[in-house]
Amino acid sequence: MTRPLSNDLRERVIDAVEGGMSRRAAAERFGVGVSTAIRWVDCWRRTGRQQPQPQGGDKRSHRIEAHREEIFALVEETPDVTLAEIADHLDRTHGLRVAPSTVWRLFDRHAMTFKKNRARGRAAQA
Repeated sequence: MTRPLSNDLRERVIDAVEGGMSRRAAAERFGVGVSTAIRWVDCWRRTGRQQPQPQGGDKRSHRIEAHREEIFALVEETPDVTLAEIADHLDRTHGLRVAPSTVWRLFDRHAMTFKKNRARGRAAQA
């Protein structure tokens, strides 16, 4: 992902437009895209903010975090439950469709692990 252009450049483009220059002329003068200048000035006029929005990061984990206690209780109750079964449980009871990897990331965030060692032990005895 590319980095946002500097705040100094944003300020100069916005100041030029506020000083009477058109957005297209300001974009050409400062070497940015026309649509970029339009968005910067529009954002500044709507919100008064010149800084770029934060990039990246988690935007959806709050959906599964809302059911964290229920999921942890399910694991306590049924220690051999699989990630897919937990995802199916969330879909059936709450209509929340998540992938098993999303459930795994929930456990990883909370440093919770559970392994199916009993099954391995039985296979080793045979």
